Amino acid sequence: MSIVLTCKSLLSLSPKNFKERLKKTVNILLIVLLTTFTAFVPANGLQNVDTNAKIKAVFIYNFTKYIQWPSSHTEGEFTIAILGENEALYNELNKMSQIKKVANQSFSIVTYNSVSEIKMPHILYIPSDKTDDLDKAVKLLNGKSTLIVTEKEGMAKQGSAINFVIVGSRQKFELNKSNVEKHNLKVASTLENLAVLVN
Repeated sequence: MSIVLTCKSLLSLSPKNFKERLKKTVNILLIVLLTTFTAFVPANGLQNVDTNAKIKAVFIYNFTKYIQWPSSHTEGEFTIAILGENEALYNELNKMSQIKKVANQSFSIVTYNSVSEIKMPHILYIPSDKTDDLDKAVKLLNGKSTLIVTEKEGMAKQGSAINFVIVGSRQKFELNKSNVEKHNLKVASTLENLAVLVN
């Protein structure tokens, strides 16, 4: 019903206001979609790898809509890197890269076996089994425009910008705005409103 009413409201607008209102409506729908994926996580927690890989892949892709990289990073190919092995997440992100773009950039998924291999990806995902490498990765990428994403409790306070957490059987994410800004990135208030904020 609300979607129908929204469509009717859009149609009643003058051409001058239509574009602006449409943009706001699309943003609202994106928020609803992103929030939907914070819904139920199976009782066996993170053991359901495939399900969680799909959910996290959607989150990671949507983060790109609410994080602003410097203009020098908005040309060429957008790179999402995974430290270590996470085949399920790699496959889900790779599927998305075949049909989607980050703004006007195509994007690719790469994996690094160790911190020493890390180049300068736009996003670096560090799985829980590679958490011990977070400090090294943060130091290596100091001042570089890389969004570091982790998935273990407490990591947002130890250097990552975004950290996946389970809250009341729901998949959510912590956001450390200070850590985002240390890497010359800007975060939209929309993402802040969806996140569990930590310092």
